[in-house]
Amino acid sequence: MKRIALMIALLAPPVCAQELMTAEEFDTYTRGKTLFFGQDGQAYGAEIYRENRQVQWSFLDGECKDGEWYEDAGLICFVYDDNPNPQCWSFVKGPKGLIARFENRDTTTQLYEAEDIGKEMICLGPKVGV
Repeated sequence: MKRIALMIALLAPPVCAQELMTAEEFDTYTRGKTLFFGQDGQAYGAEIYRENRQVQWSFLDGECKDGEWYEDAGLICFVYDDNPNPQCWSFVKGPKGLIARFENRDTTTQLYEAEDIGKEMICLGPKVGV
C-alpha cells in the first residue's frame, strides 16, 4: 500500500502542470462522499462532503470538526468552527482520485492522494468530564 501511494505521488504530474478543478467540478466530485486522505503512504485524515458545501474533517482520531468550503482565486478554501482562518488547497483529478496541494505556505510541496473507499468516518463526540 505504501509503495502504491508513493508511486502515485512520484508519477503524478506536478499539480501546477494540470488544470485545477473549479468549485463546480470539486462540488460535483465530492458531494455526498467521504474521502480518506494519505500522505507519504500513511493515513492523514478524512472529510465528509455534504450539501451546501458543508464538511466534517477528522485526523482519524475520533475528533471531528465541522466547517464549510468556498472558492477563492481558483483555490478551494476551508474554514472550520474551531478555526476561522482559511486553509486553501489546489485540487486536480489524478488517476486514482484527487490530488491536493496545500497552498497557504510557499514552502509546502506535499501532495495528498484522496479516494472514496466507502468507509465511515468515526466521530466520537465532544470530550466531557472533569
